[in-house]
Amino acid sequence: MARFTRTTQRTLVAASAMTVAALALAGCSGSSEGESGDTLVLWHYEGEDSAMGKAWDAAIEVFQEENPDVTVEFEAKGFEQIRSTASQVLNSDEAPDVMEYNKGNATAGLLASQGLLTDLNEVVAEYGWDELLAPSLQTTAKYSADGVMGGDTWYGVPNYGEFVTVYYNEDMFAAAGLEVPTTYDEFIDVLDAFVAEGITPLAEAGAEYPLGQLWYQLALSQADRQWVDDYQLYANPVDWQGEQISYATETLKEYIDAGYISADVAGMKAEDAGTAFIAGQYPIFVSGSWWYGRFLSEITDFELGLFPFPGSDLSLGSSGNLWVVPENAQNKELAYKFIDITMRPEIQAIIGNNGGLPVAANEADITDEASLKLISAFNAVTAQDGLAFYPDWPTPTFYDAIVANLQELANGTATPEQVQTSLGEEYDSYAEQYWQ
Repeated sequence: MARFTRTTQRTLVAASAMTVAALALAGCSGSSEGESGDTLVLWHYEGEDSAMGKAWDAAIEVFQEENPDVTVEFEAKGFEQIRSTASQVLNSDEAPDVMEYNKGNATAGLLASQGLLTDLNEVVAEYGWDELLAPSLQTTAKYSADGVMGGDTWYGVPNYGEFVTVYYNEDMFAAAGLEVPTTYDEFIDVLDAFVAEGITPLAEAGAEYPLGQLWYQLALSQADRQWVDDYQLYANPVDWQGEQISYATETLKEYIDAGYISADVAGMKAEDAGTAFIAGQYPIFVSGSWWYGRFLSEITDFELGLFPFPGSDLSLGSSGNLWVVPENAQNKELAYKFIDITMRPEIQAIIGNNGGLPVAANEADITDEASLKLISAFNAVTAQDGLAFYPDWPTPTFYDAIVANLQELANGTATPEQVQTSLGEEYDSYAEQYWQ
């Protein structure tokens, strides 16, 4: 199902390329097994050329060097392939020893609640992984007995992250004589200045996730960690006519009415917004770190900059996907060794130098200047425990509900209060099962 987090929207790598990669890696282990006969079965769905794919290939090499008597059987899977078959496969003797799996209540949390994932509490403490991960990164790795993230038990380990920031066209700012805003009032002044020049400032898309991300970011600007816990972890009921959500919905409507956002936003998709920003049609795009590598490679006519959303200590974002160890895994100790290698600074640096966001890298190891800019911005967010997840996470059907309701807001067929009432009913019908 579509989500507001880019992780679950990743394009699948062609099956033929994945097969070649799998055969090549299997060949690296040799045709004869070591004397111990031990085998590490590893599944993940990252592309060979992605930051994580490159880093994990390197981790496999290190693992094989340090464990020469172990055969690594890497099987490249598609995201949807793992998602749709995980429960059945992990409940059989065909389970891998370690695999990548999506974080969240409906995915890793569900498998944990079904007893299909290994409790990693003792292992995390033994290897010290908890010391490498900020609290908001840990939230998506730990689940309660009923599968709600933020619980007491570790069921996965993330080694990369993602977040939403503000991208901007430095050349358009310079031409308009504008500085990067550091306060929310200055941000509004920038938007007004572009409108005065006949330029719509914000690249947006109402038919997919971007508009919902902006809506949630506006709510976060009025929120604190307790509100995030209420919204995302069902700690307490959420007031859908309260300060945070009312501000977000009413302000988004004001943005549309003021011309900060295109009047056609309801019909625009994320790709429309992104390519329009790349083409220099809009000076600002509020969206995720998953765009960064593409922007660097495709933007040729202007200098790309980024800054945190002004006036907010909280940002959309989370850990990336998780390494999980199935309860039925045959070689759990080998799985733990492999996970630990992926957390080492040298492997984390590979993620960072290839456009990813490592969670435990030394910034001194990041030699790519553009990558360092993004990593530094991400580290600034995690340093203040500022990751606040994504707006659609609380219910399995919330993505579609948010998109549809914000389209009605943009089209003028629903008021902010009506949008909030509709979303609140959808949210409450699912979340009420967790309230005490």
